[in-house]
Amino acid sequence: MPSDATPDPYADPLKFGQRVQVLRERRGMTRAQLADFIDISPHTLKKIENGQQQPPGLDMVMRIAEALRVSNLSDLTGHPDMHVPLFTGPGHPRLAAVKAAVDNFSLAATVEPPPVAHLEARLDAAWKARHGAKNHREAIGKLLPDLIRDTQALARHADSARDRRAAQALLAQTYSLSQFFIAYQPDASLLWRVAERGMVAAQDSGDPHAIGVAAWLLAQAHRDSGPRHFDAADAINLEAVRFLDPLLPDAPDDVLAIAGALQFELGYTAACRRETGTAWHHWDKANAMAARLSADYYHPVTSFSRAIMGAHAVTVAVELHQGGESVRQAAKADKAVIKSRPRRARHRIEEARGYQLDGQPDVAIATLQKAFEAAPETIRYNGYARRIVLEETESKQAARRRRASELAVQIGILAA
Repeated sequence: MPSDATPDPYADPLKFGQRVQVLRERRGMTRAQLADFIDISPHTLKKIENGQQQPPGLDMVMRIAEALRVSNLSDLTGHPDMHVPLFTGPGHPRLAAVKAAVDNFSLAATVEPPPVAHLEARLDAAWKARHGAKNHREAIGKLLPDLIRDTQALARHADSARDRRAAQALLAQTYSLSQFFIAYQPDASLLWRVAERGMVAAQDSGDPHAIGVAAWLLAQAHRDSGPRHFDAADAINLEAVRFLDPLLPDAPDDVLAIAGALQFELGYTAACRRETGTAWHHWDKANAMAARLSADYYHPVTSFSRAIMGAHAVTVAVELHQGGESVRQAAKADKAVIKSRPRRARHRIEEARGYQLDGQPDVAIATLQKAFEAAPETIRYNGYARRIVLEETESKQAARRRRASELAVQIGILAA
């Protein structure tokens, strides 16, 4: 290995600080950015990275892990006995079957596609299962292999240009559903294949709504890849907003809603950059679009609606590390009911992050219990929730430690 090569954080022996530096640089983060995220000075972080300061306690280790989005705690600590997956879930039992369906291309074209109306009904039922089932990954994981196979076959067998566009729109929708299943599971390359294929299928369909949804999901894939990909996320979101903008004066609700969801995503990424004014500016624009929707409308993919804007405000405040503001926004958001179980659980997790930032760990644990009750698979695959629970299992408060440990067992972080 050349002497000037980047050291491998998985090779032993590397000190904790060296691992932090390597993983930080691989995420495209400056020392100042990471220090800001974990609420210490750049000077202190430099001392940690240079080995001039002892490795921090579990609380700080977990904050560093959250900021760097390491997939496993052992990657950061170098201790194989700390093999705790964080920002990727354990891998759903149906992941292999979904992956096989995505990766399969039948050149013989032996699969006879079902009627379009039948496929549309199945997709509609799958989206309802995604939002309504407590274990939504299990529910849609059962359906996805056949849906992927049949929508691919429909696209292959389409004869006319009109039929091909309609088939591509259904294929894009199927890939969108697949991305919800694959997210936060240990197969990043599969997530990217699905996100990019969904964008290509949507563009081939020419359907504005399909294009908006695919852009929304592809931008999220970029943002979740780390700070060096934030610009790519913004570029996709902005392009989709510009594409949809001329349609908005007379747009149906679904197109208006996906345009609003894209506006919020711009605010979300700005919040990740700690650009406070820009983040709330985009939230305001998204909120104005939500106000044009009827009170009971929910977008079938993103859950964008009037009710969701309170949850989005919590997310912006949390990403800006404004603990007090996130708690205030959480109090407002609870006045509205989010119909989608996984989206409701995700909101509870964001609330818990806010309470943790605000120094209310007991409320954070109680809020995560509500997330588990709404949708167990959402919290099971969410790195932020896993980080908070694992951190509080080390609490000096016996009652808090017990509650966190019980939840950790339910989630699957700790053995019973």
